[in-house]
Amino acid sequence: MNAPIIRLFVVFMVLFAGLVGATSWWTVLAADSAQDNPKNQRDLLRSLEVRRGAITSAGGTELARSVEGPGDTFAREYAPEAESVSHLLGYSYPLGIGDAGTERFRADALSGVSDGLDTLFEQIAGGRPDVGDDVRTNVDLDAQRVAIQQLGGRKGAVVALEPDTGRVRVMASVPGYDPAALEDDDVYSDLATDDENSPLVNRATQSLYPPGSTFKVLTAVAAIDSGEFTPDSVLDGSSPQTVSATPLSNFGGQSFGPVTLTQALTDSVNTVWAEVGVRLGDETMTEYMERFGLYEEPPIDYPAGQVDVSGAYDEDGEPVKPTGAGLDLGRIAIGQAGLLTTPLQMAMIASAVGNDGVLMEPRIAREITDRDGRTVDEIEPERVRRVMSEKTAQQVTDMMRNVVDSGSGAAAALEGTGVAGKTGTAEIDVQNNINQLWFIAFAPSDDPEVAIAVTVERAVGGQGGQVAAPIARAVLESLLD
Repeated sequence: MNAPIIRLFVVFMVLFAGLVGATSWWTVLAADSAQDNPKNQRDLLRSLEVRRGAITSAGGTELARSVEGPGDTFAREYAPEAESVSHLLGYSYPLGIGDAGTERFRADALSGVSDGLDTLFEQIAGGRPDVGDDVRTNVDLDAQRVAIQQLGGRKGAVVALEPDTGRVRVMASVPGYDPAALEDDDVYSDLATDDENSPLVNRATQSLYPPGSTFKVLTAVAAIDSGEFTPDSVLDGSSPQTVSATPLSNFGGQSFGPVTLTQALTDSVNTVWAEVGVRLGDETMTEYMERFGLYEEPPIDYPAGQVDVSGAYDEDGEPVKPTGAGLDLGRIAIGQAGLLTTPLQMAMIASAVGNDGVLMEPRIAREITDRDGRTVDEIEPERVRRVMSEKTAQQVTDMMRNVVDSGSGAAAALEGTGVAGKTGTAEIDVQNNINQLWFIAFAPSDDPEVAIAVTVERAVGGQGGQVAAPIARAVLESLLD
């Protein structure tokens, strides 16, 4: 081989290497930035040529599918049942408002694309798949409908999880919307600007509320698991008492004498649990709040930006941990003093107690299958961490069981099935008697299958045990039937 041919060969090799490098850069390393660039319409237009996979309920009911559109394109179609799971399901309108919910989080699977490397191989092979994969969720449509019916048009949310797997059986948020109607940009605009009702907001994951006395479950875990207290520890339940230089009263001003921690949870004695929080101290309270997942985004298969972080917040809306921050630990311990949580987070707290102290990652999707019904991906349960010892979990379960058997949670009792729960009534506007009503629970208490959190937003009057507990009972009955 003579010198000119060698030089020509080297030139072609350099050009080829540059081509491979540039292609790899744009399809793998810089794929995300290229796809996010609003000037890049190539992937958007190409996605319309893919028959996007279907999304179904746990029982196989089709909630979303793709149908033939103009030319060689496809359009998204939503079943009537989709409205009952609108926030969990989300929507997908590539040429309009974009996407949300499961439609966004599982977009790659639904579109038949896994990652940038697959895209490179698809280009070399002559194109991407023209059919996406199907996603089966864990949602129980019957129980979902019960949750919405029980909320009865009141703003609020219900989340139900399987404690040992983290599977999301119910994620209801009221008010909701009809995903099919969002094809009309004007409808979306009206919903997006409805600040009074915020129907596009998933209250189960995006709304932060003061948890009130339901947070005493976390405080009870911290108290017992740390070894500082036992369920039989006796404290002063008199009311009022001074906490952080400010008088604190029990609900309704009721004053108790010396009471055990078990009785203090049953009767939701604020002064006792405030003293527990103060005696535990900021480091222990912070440790257990973090163990349960506060101050971090819950590891749920749901889009980033659509899941809020629970924790204590300062006046500027910034999260602040008790450690070294000088927070009012007594009121933090009873779910006040700037403490804000999502219904999802409260369901996770109940779930961890019910799962012998182990917290699981919440999972909306169950499996991904191709159009021939073959399983592409089985979404396996994932453990987050052990939050407490098994002994502590059992002791707190017994305390929560007492709340339902003989305390404020009696309205959640199920015939023949033990329920472990805790009520909450967080005062938002005392002058106008506006409260955030809560109930968290799991059942059966001796072998939990479902953990649940219910909240009713800014209710006028009422208590968590009177309003939220019956909602939880109805949903539990549906799921345990």
